[in-house]
Amino acid sequence: MLEVKHLMKSYGKRQIVKDVSFTINKGESFGLLGPNGAGKSTLISTICGLISYDQGEVYVNNQSIKKFPLVIKQKIGIVPQEIALYPTMSAKDNLMFWGKMYGLKGAKASKRVNEVLEFVDLKDRAKDRIETFSGGMKRRINIGAALMHEPEILIMDEPTVGIDPQSRNHILETVKKLNESGKTIIYTSHYMEEVEYLCDRIGIIDNGEVIALGTQKELCNRLAGGSVVHLDVENKTEQGIDSINEIKNVKHIVSKQNETKLEIYVNEAHETMGEIVTTAVNHGIKVLAVEVQEPNLESLFLQLTGRTLRD
Repeated sequence: MLEVKHLMKSYGKRQIVKDVSFTINKGESFGLLGPNGAGKSTLISTICGLISYDQGEVYVNNQSIKKFPLVIKQKIGIVPQEIALYPTMSAKDNLMFWGKMYGLKGAKASKRVNEVLEFVDLKDRAKDRIETFSGGMKRRINIGAALMHEPEILIMDEPTVGIDPQSRNHILETVKKLNESGKTIIYTSHYMEEVEYLCDRIGIIDNGEVIALGTQKELCNRLAGGSVVHLDVENKTEQGIDSINEIKNVKHIVSKQNETKLEIYVNEAHETMGEIVTTAVNHGIKVLAVEVQEPNLESLFLQLTGRTLRD
């Protein structure tokens, strides 16, 4: 459905997207994760044809977006991170406007507006102005606007930012429903649990490069150390950390400056935990609490990027 081949984009001397390649199959829900400044938004903008790229190619259904930009834009629906609606217009008029932008007219446009309002469960608010809506309702109309022309690919850039839990759950179920109906989804979020719930495959991008790609199971199997031992400590010392790092099953340690926590990536966590604590205590580190976390995407993301997703 979508193929990105050796894509590169720079602004001046700063390279934002560096030789990125991946494919997305028809009907797949694909998650794109990365910390702030990783290049996600630029990558999405190039895929949509909103900005040009320096090298590489983007294909949708084997058609180049450089050669057939208008044809491909007709196949893509975009749900931007910022609300892209006219606040003084009604929900119905907003949807009609965006439908007309994609060439819908007359009875067909009106019929589609009603279908979309019903799908996002806001038919009873059709004539109300957007400025009277809650944040979650605005987000749902924002999704509706992207669905007006019945795109084959729906790109959603952090669609649940700044909304209440109930609205967030409604949007997640909406996305799930769209994907189950055959819609191809590209989904970015700062909430790891959303991507885990929605996405078949996941790409992790950092510093403009795709550093991991695969299913959740495939990615978690890459984790250097099957589990993470979290130690809450006092008197953290470099010598103590080095000694823990020398323990047989310990693969990697994250120790942030000025923080009282150690994150220790380890195989056979329950067998190795006693030796970790003993070694820490023997080197003057006071252990206040111990927690074992089984491998997940958050662990892998932290290990690969050195940051949490929301950093």
